[in-house]
Amino acid sequence: MLSYQHEYHAGNFADVHKHLCLRVLFESLLKKEKPFCYVDCHAGAGIHDLASAQAQTTAEFAGGIGKLWRRFEATDLHSLSAYLAGVASLNNSGVLRHYPGSPELARQWLRPQDRALLLELHPQAQQALKKNFRSDTRISVHNRDCYEGLVALVPPPIRRGLVLLDPSYELKNEYRDLVALVVAAHKRWGNAIYAIWYPLLPAARHNELVKALANSGLHNILLSELLVKEIDESGGMYGSGMAIVNPPWQTDSALQTLLPVVANLLAPGRGAAQLRWLVQDGVANPTAKKPG
Repeated sequence: MLSYQHEYHAGNFADVHKHLCLRVLFESLLKKEKPFCYVDCHAGAGIHDLASAQAQTTAEFAGGIGKLWRRFEATDLHSLSAYLAGVASLNNSGVLRHYPGSPELARQWLRPQDRALLLELHPQAQQALKKNFRSDTRISVHNRDCYEGLVALVPPPIRRGLVLLDPSYELKNEYRDLVALVVAAHKRWGNAIYAIWYPLLPAARHNELVKALANSGLHNILLSELLVKEIDESGGMYGSGMAIVNPPWQTDSALQTLLPVVANLLAPGRGAAQLRWLVQDGVANPTAKKPG
């Protein structure tokens, strides 16, 4: 949606969850020397100014990255440390002023042999995206809608890869349409990892996405959810979810180690992290199989 502006929400708890999941997936891809291609379907501007009027209006970052800021030297969790080091690289003064979106974090983590495709349709965000990444020859920016662009751009010449999809969900039908898009892309690029972010809201529309994924025919889907608030019937987001299609080996155990710690840092005494297989080896809701 062209009306959505992520500047109001940059660095919030959902971004923390999303980007930590992204880091875990990157670490799996980085274990091999073979190149991979990262595709960001809703790239945004790439870098966000937390001192902007939009960010200050909501100050959502205070309940997200603001609670983790400067902890990267005091943790033995490698994924958390690497993520926070990525944030710190934009804030050399020691003051939290800028937050890296997924394109900027990916840029930091890509190797010379890797590539990235960034899709963004919003005119202002797309202009900023081009400005921020025009000097990096590993990265190409596309002024395309994800529903058209993803299927058109895959498979890329590099066959290993990761696709991030994190729409605004301003349209109710997006919960189901996104699953149809992933299924279509998977038919063309079956060995890629697909990471689908979704909000946890009192209306529980994310259940439509989860149900559609369970019935999609995709063989391996891991669900990670981070809860930081009580459910508020007024409509506020109480948690963040990530559905991972084709998760690499040990993704579940990595998230199971990492996210409970993060949940407690973000919401001491009430935060929680939930992890379960939605589909494993083609079996939907395999309750008998435990993550790890």
